[in-house]
Formats: sequence, structure tokens, C-alpha cells
Amino acid sequence: MSGPAVARRRLTGAATDAVAGADGAAPSALTLPADIAAAVADWDRWLVAERRAAANTIDAYHRDLKGFLAFIQDWSGGLDNLPALAAIEISGFRAWMASRRSAGLKPASTARALAVVRGFYRRIDRVHGLPAPGLAGIGSPKHARPAPRPMTPDEAGRVTALAAEMAAEGGPAWIAARERALFALLWGAGLRIGEALGLDGRDWPGLRDRQPALTVRGKGGKQRRVPLIAAVTEAVEAYRAICPHPQTPDRPIFTGLRGGRLDRAVAERHMAAARRALGLDDSATPHALRHSFATHLLDGGADLRVIQDLLGHESLATTQRYTAVATERMIAAYTAAHPRARMRGDGPDPQSDDDPQSDGGPQSDGGSAQT
Repeated sequence: MSGPAVARRRLTGAATDAVAGADGAAPSALTLPADIAAAVADWDRWLVAERRAAANTIDAYHRDLKGFLAFIQDWSGGLDNLPALAAIEISGFRAWMASRRSAGLKPASTARALAVVRGFYRRIDRVHGLPAPGLAGIGSPKHARPAPRPMTPDEAGRVTALAAEMAAEGGPAWIAARERALFALLWGAGLRIGEALGLDGRDWPGLRDRQPALTVRGKGGKQRRVPLIAAVTEAVEAYRAICPHPQTPDRPIFTGLRGGRLDRAVAERHMAAARRALGLDDSATPHALRHSFATHLLDGGADLRVIQDLLGHESLATTQRYTAVATERMIAAYTAAHPRARMRGDGPDPQSDDDPQSDGGPQSDGGSAQT
């Protein structure tokens, strides 16, 4: 399409970043009508100011939107203006989703990209009064959300201890204390690694408090209070006592060698080296310590709502994923320990209610009744 009154410009600055390459490569130039480029820039500002989305989240959203806009512009033969973008028919959205499927992208990835596109169109409708009827008929691809993969208490203890030891090899001793403190916060308080590394001195609670609690800034800038157990406070205090860099209210708690805020890649690298040395699965990451925190609480009988508050989940459904892990562990323990679960054979269990010769009464080796 083309129109004599259409003003086009090459996106620059924030607008170019907002439509960065869909494959994660360096941003490529995308020529859009001026009003569409302005809508992208407005959406970008809204994500930062209103949604307070994290930088990594915004980058991912930008890549998804760039991929969609590039496809739709090619599929439609060009877009004259913002109303033309809003008027895209359902066939256009279906073609975009089909192209992602043909490219081998997983349903979960497409579901996320579709959510990004819906959010962008909702913003267009709210600001410009331009609904997208074609998008209304599109359903999200069905996909099974993978269950969290926590570590056992023994695995978590061994990998965190070894990671701290390996981090200090050939370096100052305070590095090992730093890693122990960081991993203690992830496993003992359920923090995300980004939340822990974002802590400043002013965030650390007074140790004279009867029950020390940490104020954590989570996703979307939302705050939550997380109580700290003695093992966590002791590990962090031990690190802060020997850290050579200032631990003042305006300085990061976790610092690198030069005193700047610690990069998450450093901790991830130390954890990766430790898990390889112990022969653990690749899922044994710093974030798996947060999964372990939730699963171990659930195993211990903690209320699901309490775990939701501690983790900072908006939806209880997100926290409920941990119940699947707990159920799997229960079944595995039953299968490994119960003598009847270990029985094998082609015919019916002679002591089973399925045995046609059985009288259906309770069976017991010791004569005790079922409870």
C-alpha cells in the first residue's frame, strides 16, 4: 500500500530499540508510518513509567513487537497509517503465528509474543480509540508450562558450599563469604537473583529487630516484606563484616572485585562450575534455589498463600505450580519405599482387591488396622 499523505520516517532512538530484531540480533532499521512509530514510542514509555517493567522484560517485548510489525508490513504489502494497523484482519494474525510455527518457535514463545502484541493493541485502543477486531478472534497457542525444577536440600547445600569455595580459589577470602551470603538469600528467603543483587545497604534490616525482615523490590517495582531466618542474616553479616568495599546505605550490598554492583553472570558462572563438579543437572542454577525455597516450604506444610506472598507472585496459579513438584516427590517416595509399589508381574496382585479370589478385606502383615 502507499498513500500520498503518509509521512514515513526511519525509527531512531527509543523507537528503534522498541522494534529490535526478533531473533535477538542487533536492531535493524524498520521504516514505519510516523503515527505507528509514535505509537510504538508511547507504548515504550508506558512500559517504563506505568508498568515499571524490568530492562530484560522490555528488551524481550521489543523483540517480539519488531518481529510482528516486520511480518505484518510485509504480509499486507505496507501499512499506510495506524488505523490500517488496527484494521488488520484475523487472517493476518493467523499468518504471523503460522510463520513462527514454521520457523520452529515453540508454542510458549508464540504465546508470549501474542501477549505482547495484544498489549500493544490495547494501548492503541486506549490512547487512539482504535480497536483491533481481527485480534479478538485469535486464541493463544496451548502449551504446557514446565514445572519448576528445585534441588533437594542436600543438593542445594552441596552446590552452594562448593560454589563458594570455587569462587575463592586464587582470590580473596571475602569472595567466598559473598557467594555464601548471596546463595543464602536465594535459598533461605526465596529472592530472585536480580532482587538480591539490587539490594543496597539501606535495605538491610536492623539486627536488633525481634524478627528481621527484608523489604524486596520485585517485578514491576512492587515491594514485599520477607522475614529472614538466622542462617541468612548470619551469612550476610559475616560477608559484610569482611567486605573491603563500603557497606553504606547508598552502596550495593553485593559487590564485585572493584566495588561495583555484582554482575549476576559471575554468580551463575560459579554455580555452573560447582554443579558440573558435582554431576548435577543443568537446572541447578541460582534461580533453582528460589524454586527450592518454595518447594521445601510446601513439603514442610506451609500454606500456599503464605508462599505466594513470600515469593511475590501476583497470581496464586503461579505458586500452585509447586504443588505439582510436591506431588511428584510424594509419588516417587511412595514408589521407592512401599513394598506393593515395587511389585512387578503380569497377573493381578494376589493380595490386591483386583484379585478375583480376594475377599476384599483389609490385608496386613502385622494385623494392624488401616488408619
